[in-house]
Amino acid sequence: MRLPIQVEAILFRRKNGRTKYLLLKRTPEREGFWQPVTGGVEEGETRIDALKREVTEETGIKDILGIIEGIHYFEFSDPYLNKEYVYGVEVSADEKVVIDENEHSEFRWCSLQETLRLMKWKENKEALKKLNGILRASISDRQC
Repeated sequence: MRLPIQVEAILFRRKNGRTKYLLLKRTPEREGFWQPVTGGVEEGETRIDALKREVTEETGIKDILGIIEGIHYFEFSDPYLNKEYVYGVEVSADEKVVIDENEHSEFRWCSLQETLRLMKWKENKEALKKLNGILRASISDRQC
């Protein structure tokens, strides 16, 4: 049984000093907008287990290099109250994406600016900005 708890995985990869973010475009039947990996938590499942399951189901990616917890949290009604927890998920720069064509029509690795431009929802954009700030701070800390 699906709980009123959602997880959002903002996948990112680093290559040649640049960070790219993965967006998935929902099929036209599912409103056709760009978003990160999202999905529901099943009964008996932890949020992290749900996150990993959704990443694999929606992208085919199984090898996760790291998870950044506590990026963002928000609530929305659809029509019932749902809670959404956002995580940063680092994957290898060479990882191949295989989308579920029943849910998504295409995918794209994007710069921060392109990701912000393509994302539909304000809460997704806020989460991305927070994650980007964390990633920039971690790079600065390593250079000190």
